[in-house]
Amino acid sequence: MAAITMRLPVARKAVGPSAPRGGEKHLVAPGDTITTDTGYMRGHGTYVDEEKLIASVAGAVERVNKLVCVKALKTRYNGEVGDIVVGRITEVQQKRWKVETNSRLDSVLLLSSMNLPGGELRRRSAEDELAMRDYLQEADLISAEVQSVFSDGALSLHTRSLKYGKLGQGVLVQVSPSFVKRQKTHFHDLPCGASVILGNNGFIWIYPTPEQKDEEAGGFTTSLEPVPLSDREVISRLRNCIVALVTQKLMLFDTSILYCYEASLPHQIKDILKPEVMEEIVLETRQRLLDLEG
Repeated sequence: MAAITMRLPVARKAVGPSAPRGGEKHLVAPGDTITTDTGYMRGHGTYVDEEKLIASVAGAVERVNKLVCVKALKTRYNGEVGDIVVGRITEVQQKRWKVETNSRLDSVLLLSSMNLPGGELRRRSAEDELAMRDYLQEADLISAEVQSVFSDGALSLHTRSLKYGKLGQGVLVQVSPSFVKRQKTHFHDLPCGASVILGNNGFIWIYPTPEQKDEEAGGFTTSLEPVPLSDREVISRLRNCIVALVTQKLMLFDTSILYCYEASLPHQIKDILKPEVMEEIVLETRQRLLDLEG
């Protein structure tokens, strides 16, 4: 007879306020009046009705001088120049690849916007165009940087740095882009033995930390060696921790992921996704982050 797991409700622990230092954000729902002052300019996510500025989406109000806009809490990725993204190749076209980056339109990676294997610098020839599928083919995952934004909103990517390129063995976690905190670097080698790429587009790549970084590859050689069980367990635990943080509405950055990982160590990997365990480890993570802020 199969065993049945029964979970009983428990009293929630009291926790301090989790609001960021510097005050609460002004949150609005569709139809809420943002301001009745006629001196403000209407931005994205707002409209004017009877001389009132009203929100058209649910989100946080942002003000830049006299411009008022509402940043939606749950939306497709709106790319900005310099963003780090993780994407999946969907199509190989003439001198370009189409990349799915969780935005409204497919992004574009031009053949001229990438390093050639070996990192050599030269003009792209017809032979390079014929060999495009040898570099990247459909369903390959890549890390890249947003180079520019086209007039229709589509993104142009580049992988000219050796830290970008084709991704090898690891786990992809897809979350809402609003949960990824903007930082100076989105490539993190965690002390637990795994590394994460926190894509601004909500695609998060978890992979075993390489023992030595191959600078000669130009971002195109991927190791197909079997990943040890210990590394796979660390990656699985990190993946479940990220899912727990997102479920409990906590921002994702290197410190929050590491604190959540440490809080989850007393539990088995599969138990992290149980609601009461998830709440317990995220509460501990939130408290440690508040203590860190002082």
